[in-house]
Amino acid sequence: MAIGCSSTLSAATPQPLQLNALFQDHAVLQRDRPIPVWGQAPAGETVTVSLQAAAGTPRTAQAKTDVDGHWSASLPATEAGGPFELTAKTSSGATQAAHDVLVGDVFLCSGQSNMEMSVLRAGDSYGEINKPANNTIRWLNVVHAISTTPQTTFASPVSWQISAPDTVPDWSAVCLFFARELQPTIRVPVGLIQSTWSGSNIRPWISAPTLHANGGYEPALGVLAAYAQDPAAGQRQMAGAWEQWWRGASGDEAGAEPWSAKSSGKWRQAPAALGDWRSWGVPELQAFTGMVWFRTEFKLTAAQVKSLKQTVTLTLGKINQVDETWLNGHAIGNTFGYETPRAYELPSTLLHAGTNVLVVNVLSTYGVGGLLSGGPDRAIHLPNGDTIPLNGPWQYRIVPKNLGDPPRAPWESVGGLTTIYNAMIAPLGPYALRAALWYQGESNTSEWQTYQGLLSSMMHDWRRQFGSDLPFLIVQLPDFGPYAAAPSESEWAGLREAQRLAVKNDPHAALAVTIDIGEPHNLHPTNKQDVAKRLFQAARHIVYGDSTPPSGPTPVRAMRNGQEITVEFGDIGKGLVVYGHAQPIGFEVCGDEPGSCRFAAARLAGSQVKVTSEAAATRVRYLWADSPICTLFDLSGVPVGPFELKLQ
Repeated sequence: MAIGCSSTLSAATPQPLQLNALFQDHAVLQRDRPIPVWGQAPAGETVTVSLQAAAGTPRTAQAKTDVDGHWSASLPATEAGGPFELTAKTSSGATQAAHDVLVGDVFLCSGQSNMEMSVLRAGDSYGEINKPANNTIRWLNVVHAISTTPQTTFASPVSWQISAPDTVPDWSAVCLFFARELQPTIRVPVGLIQSTWSGSNIRPWISAPTLHANGGYEPALGVLAAYAQDPAAGQRQMAGAWEQWWRGASGDEAGAEPWSAKSSGKWRQAPAALGDWRSWGVPELQAFTGMVWFRTEFKLTAAQVKSLKQTVTLTLGKINQVDETWLNGHAIGNTFGYETPRAYELPSTLLHAGTNVLVVNVLSTYGVGGLLSGGPDRAIHLPNGDTIPLNGPWQYRIVPKNLGDPPRAPWESVGGLTTIYNAMIAPLGPYALRAALWYQGESNTSEWQTYQGLLSSMMHDWRRQFGSDLPFLIVQLPDFGPYAAAPSESEWAGLREAQRLAVKNDPHAALAVTIDIGEPHNLHPTNKQDVAKRLFQAARHIVYGDSTPPSGPTPVRAMRNGQEITVEFGDIGKGLVVYGHAQPIGFEVCGDEPGSCRFAAARLAGSQVKVTSEAAATRVRYLWADSPICTLFDLSGVPVGPFELKLQ
C-alpha cells in the first residue's frame, strides 16, 4: 500500500511545502470538531488547505507562514466519512496532497509494556491477526525516541497503516482490540495513534513546565537543562548529585567512598568472566536486584601516558541497566540501557603512569545484572591504537538494600524527566483526538505515594496540548505478584488506589478495572481482549455519554453502625453478586497505625456490604494485595475494584 504524501513543487519555491508528517495517505482525522492542520512552507507564503471528497464541496482554510516558515490552519468541523483528499497549496503554486483520508474518531494509546504488547504476543494471536482486513481502522506508531527539549517533528518517519492480517501483528493489542470493540457501536472510522515505551515511568511522559509546577523536580530539571546545553556539564552535575546521595546514604566520609583510592569496606573477588551476577553461585546474588560495585586496576607506562595527545576511549561492554563510572576517583559518565554497550570518552589528563583505578556502580532493577560482556568489549583504547584489556582481576561489593535507590539521570529514556514527552508526545502538536487511553504504572509501584498527583498532572498537561476536555481512559493495574495469607502493605495496591483517586477527582476520566484478569506470575498478561472490553465500557460512558457505569460498582462511603461498617456502592448496573463464596472476601478493617489491618467478615446486603468491625477501626479497605482474590462483582460481569475508605 502507498505510504506518505504525493507532492508537486514549483521550481521557484525556495524551500518545499510540507504537510506535517501526521497528514499522510490513509490518515484519520477527528470528526465533528475543527481540524487543525499544519506544516512548513517558504516564509511569507499564504497556504490554502482543503479537504474534499470525490464528489462534494471542499472544506477550506487559509494560513500565512511566519518568519520561520511555520503555518497552521483550522478546517471546519466535518462529519464522519471519506475517503477525502487533503491538499495544501501555497500562493506560489506548490501543492502537496494526502490521499485516502478518513474522518472518524481518533484515539491516542500510550503507556508502558502492557499497552505496547503487540497483537502477535497477545492471547489468541493467530485468530486476532487473521481477522478480515478493515479499511476503516488505521494505526500510526510513534517510534521510541527521547529529547531533552520539546520537538515539533518526529525522530523517525511515521506512517498510517490499514488494519489487515499483514499489518496488525505489531500493533498494540489493547489499542486494536479496543477499536474492534468500539466500532460496531459508533460505526465510524477509527484512527489509532500509538506512543508507548516498555518499562517507562510516568515522569518522562510529562512536560518540563508541568513537572516544575508539580514541585520537587527543580534540581533534576536544572541538571537536565544543563545537559541539554552541555552534556559534559550535565554529567558532572549528575555525578555530584550521585556522590552526595551516596555519602548521605552510606555514611562514607569524603575520600573513603568506593570510587576513591582509600575506599573503605570489604571487596570480594569476582569471577574472571564476570557476566550476570545471578549466575556466580553467590547466594546473596542469585535473585538480587539492586546495586553492586565493581573495581579493577590497569597500568600504563610513562611512554603511553606521554603519547596521549587526544581523548581516550573506555568501553565496558553491555551493562544492565544503569551505571555510574569513575576513573581514578573522577566521575566520567552515567548511562541507562537494557544490556546496552557502554563507551566513554576520557580526557587524557585523567590517566597517569602506573596503576589506574576503574570503578563502576551497576544498578539493575529487573533481570540480569552486572558487566555482561567480556574480552575486547572491556578495554581502554589509546589514540595510538594500543588496547589495554580490562580483564581484571575485578572485585565487587553488594550495596545493602536499605540504602535505597540513587538519583537517576534526568535525561534517561524510561526513567528520566520529560524526555519521552518531548520526542513522542510534543510532536503530535494539536492533532485532534477523541480520547486518550493510558495503561501504565508498573514502573511507579515503588513510589506509589506520588502517583496520584503525577497522573492528574499528566492528564492536565496533555489537555493543554490536545484540548481541555480530552477524556482519559485509565487502565487500573491488574493482579500481579504473590498471594497474601495475611493483611499487609502492597505497593501494587497503593498504585491502584492512586489511579482510582486520580480518576475519581477528574470529571473527564474513567477507570478500566482489571483486578480479575491479570496473571499473578506474569507481568504481561496475555488477555488483552478483556482489557479492551473494560476500556470500551469506560468509553461508552465518559466519551459517548452512555448511562452505563464506566468502571463497574464503585465505593461511595463507609459508615460505622455499631459493630458493623456499612460500605455503600454506586454505579451498580445489574446488581451486586458474590461468586465462589457465600459472602464477599478480601475486606480488611484498619486502625491509624501501620500494620493494624486484619481480615474482616463481610456480608452482601443489596447495594451495600456489611463488614464486621471493632471500635479501633478507622479505615476499611478491599482487595489490598498484589494478587487478591476477587469475589464481588456486578451481574454485568465487572468486578468491584480495590479501594480504601476512611470511616465516616
